[in-house]
Amino acid sequence: MLELNNIVKIFNAGTVDETTLFNDFSFKVEKGEFVSVIGSNGSGKTTLLNLACGTMKPDDGNIIFNGKDITKLPEHKRAAYIGRVLQDPRMGTCGNLTILENMALADNKNKPFGLGAGVNKKRADHYRTLLETCGMGLENRMNVPVGNLSGGQRQAIALIIASMTDIDLLVLDEHTAALDPKSSETLMKITDKVVKEKNLTTLMVTHNLRFAIEYGTRLVMMHEGHCVMDIKGEEKQNAKVDDLLKVFNEISIESGN
Repeated sequence: MLELNNIVKIFNAGTVDETTLFNDFSFKVEKGEFVSVIGSNGSGKTTLLNLACGTMKPDDGNIIFNGKDITKLPEHKRAAYIGRVLQDPRMGTCGNLTILENMALADNKNKPFGLGAGVNKKRADHYRTLLETCGMGLENRMNVPVGNLSGGQRQAIALIIASMTDIDLLVLDEHTAALDPKSSETLMKITDKVVKEKNLTTLMVTHNLRFAIEYGTRLVMMHEGHCVMDIKGEEKQNAKVDDLLKVFNEISIESGN
């Protein structure tokens, strides 16, 4: 599905602040996997997502997606088959547009735009059906501007929007981090339901260790541009938060913190 091969990524090249994050880094995500990625700040989690989505280009190495080299493919073209939900609830939706208008825009993804109406009201029932999966009553507020909704509601809509077309990979960039605990729990349940129902290959970065353990089929911990833990199956099912904290503490001590 997704392969990052021998990646080199250097920040602030040629300056006194030059830092090499990835040096001959390789990472692979198999079709159908739900990978939770954890790690301290600066470990490479978000850079990994940015490389996959095309927001950032590697300095060396290549990126393969479904057998094709997409290393030089721009972000907007990768968006045809990669859906992404960002940390900021304001980034995944248009606040001045209604829920219906936001859904319609997403529904037209990868389609040619003409001079016809942007909203096909015949699709409204389909949008309501999608929103019902959230269990938030959003299907009854189709004409409400998204900017009037809570952060959790906006993220739920952003998730539905990101996954409503035929994508091959769903990327979740700390999508619960800006929410209160209750909204975070709700959004993770919605996320798990959407991923399972659509059998979506998913790459999720999170700082919530419990979410990383409870959700997904594989757990990866990163540190200073390296994968220091990669577990799946029974090993992941038996993992505990204390186990992850132990590794975090060992890493911290090795780093002199």
